[in-house]
Amino acid sequence: MKRNKIKKLGIYVALILCLIIVLTPVYWIATTSIKTERDAFATPPKWVNFHPIFDNYKSLFIEAEFFRFFLNSFIVSMGTMCISLICGIPTAYAFSRLRFRGKTGLFFWVLFTRIAPPMGFVLPFFLIYRNLHLLDTKIGLIVVYLTFNLSLVIWMMTTFFRDIPRDIEEAAMIDGASTLQVFTRVVLPLSVPSLTTVAIFSFLFSWNEFLYALILTRNTAKTAPVVITSFLTRVGIGWGQISAGMVILIIPVIGFSFITRKYLVRGLLGGAIKG
Repeated sequence: MKRNKIKKLGIYVALILCLIIVLTPVYWIATTSIKTERDAFATPPKWVNFHPIFDNYKSLFIEAEFFRFFLNSFIVSMGTMCISLICGIPTAYAFSRLRFRGKTGLFFWVLFTRIAPPMGFVLPFFLIYRNLHLLDTKIGLIVVYLTFNLSLVIWMMTTFFRDIPRDIEEAAMIDGASTLQVFTRVVLPLSVPSLTTVAIFSFLFSWNEFLYALILTRNTAKTAPVVITSFLTRVGIGWGQISAGMVILIIPVIGFSFITRKYLVRGLLGGAIKG
């Protein structure tokens, strides 16, 4: 009994330490966003004994027009996520169930678009977009983001679909269901945890993307992560405004993850069914 209690106590202590390590940077950023510059650089650091201000948020939204760029990020991320799921899920199901010539090579090519360094694609995209007049457009960003999000969806969902026993699909077909009905009424409902996980990752990668947005946008389609860097100037660095922008960018992801936390945990553990 004592050993079990000591073991549980050790687990709780380890979890608390991990939680502190993970949340300390978030707390530091959140408090920096409501500190004066003097309090932010105080030595020793002021963890709680400071007077909160909201001038950094005011500067962010009024002077930098942050809401407009925040909306750009949301539209581009949601558009990329939706198109990636619509195109990637049927493709992943085909990879998991069908047999055809060149399947392995095609699947490797899909993965290559994910593991290839983004810097290698920036110049070709820039030249193509310049000729097609797609620079500084939301559609252009969505197309670029699909290059790495679509491969992510296909790769992850193929693995999840393979975990679903074929017996369930065969039983539905015996009952008279068509292939499309099996996919929409049997496979997809069983894959909800996995779909949620993939959707969050797809949204997150688009939401945090910086390189393509920096090179391929100017003002109209500029995203929030790029705007935050505008506070890095020759005069100095606006750490308060940068921290405020980071807090705002974190909130949608935390909210989305919290709402779908039940499905997210199940999806991360490997899907709804193990074969």
